[in-house]
Amino acid sequence: MTDMAAMDATPAQRKPWRDIGIKRRYAAERRFKAYGLAAVLIGLGFLATLMYTVVSKGYTAFQQTEMELTIHFDKSVIDPRDKRVSDPKVLLMANYPALVVQALARELGVDPKDRTISRRLSGMISGGARTQLRDMVLENPSIIGQTRTLWILANADVDSAFKGQFDLSVDESRRKVDDLQVAWMNKLADEGTLQKRFNSGIFFNGASSRPEMAGMGVAMIGSFYMMMIVLVLALPIGVAASIYLEEFAPKNRWTDLIEVNINNLAAVPSIVYGLLGLAVFINFAGLPRSAPLVGGLVLTLMTLPTIIIATRAALKAVPPSIRAAALGIGASKMQMVFHHVLPLAAPGVLTGTIIGLAQALGETAPLLLIGMVAFVADYPGSPLQPATALPVQIFMWANEAERAFVERTSGAIIILLMFLAVMNITAILLRRRFERRW
Repeated sequence: MTDMAAMDATPAQRKPWRDIGIKRRYAAERRFKAYGLAAVLIGLGFLATLMYTVVSKGYTAFQQTEMELTIHFDKSVIDPRDKRVSDPKVLLMANYPALVVQALARELGVDPKDRTISRRLSGMISGGARTQLRDMVLENPSIIGQTRTLWILANADVDSAFKGQFDLSVDESRRKVDDLQVAWMNKLADEGTLQKRFNSGIFFNGASSRPEMAGMGVAMIGSFYMMMIVLVLALPIGVAASIYLEEFAPKNRWTDLIEVNINNLAAVPSIVYGLLGLAVFINFAGLPRSAPLVGGLVLTLMTLPTIIIATRAALKAVPPSIRAAALGIGASKMQMVFHHVLPLAAPGVLTGTIIGLAQALGETAPLLLIGMVAFVADYPGSPLQPATALPVQIFMWANEAERAFVERTSGAIIILLMFLAVMNITAILLRRRFERRW
């Protein structure tokens, strides 16, 4: 009856519809979701652009152009007066590049005695060939007079031209590889003498002014030393400070002041830690510049706030009932912390430590101030010897003008990103492996 009465009512007699804003609230929710989705897509777009830029420019750094040449270790070139027994420097100072030029001339069927031809042939060979042949002769002098087939590094300009990084259609006066060298390059490539091979040198070589010889071996060792120092110092100090502040320290204005300062230190620009390390560790303590020990100490100071904050958050996440139960069965406060609370907080502590190490691995600014931007070609034997670091090596290569260093800069960035990805994945796996939910 009521429905029929309502249907029979005229429009003027019906109750007015009350607008409670449902459509407007639903529209605001849809806009919020759209904004969030747009933010995620923009972030993914920038990430994809970054990865494409780095990978597209850097993947060629893992290949290096080399020539397979038959080298005759001619005694008339290495030791024409037969003085190597009385004067070992003869083997050090021999004209080894001439042996490579002769081998390349035989391969191409040209006369190496022609100075113009010889100069162009030399321009196709890396200066590292001298070191390669010299080391072979010094290691085994009996090789003099013998013939060996070796892979010789091509010059960086030939390497770039062979990889298609030079526009060979422009006039030869505007490029570093002339037409004759391009013709020789194509002939050698057709015969299989000139090939792109895996560039292991980028992982094992030290710094070099020749791009084809430059590698990140010294930088990797330097970063390894620094990370070990950071791990050994920052983890126990950071965990101990966190346990004291969270479990034992009285709650008063002094502890509040310390907590505020720790939180602020995590946001201090990293270059400030570099200035601190320069003043304290080098100028005051007299530690050597460019040493991984100083770099590790500076990065330890920078990483400590991150580890302390992460560890305190992990300790807070342990339910109070665990503490109450441990104390209830007669455990002391220290036993409660080290036997019950800290093991349960270990996943968070490990995660914070690895994230702190990953942050330290990618830092450049503080290392520049303590002299780790040095040209170091030899491996450091200890943390007190000069070395450089992965991000600093990238910074140095990025400032080089030669085209071949561009691909090596991107290649080094790929290596650094791989290290950071491995560390972050390890943190995720450790958290999932040991995580407990209450």
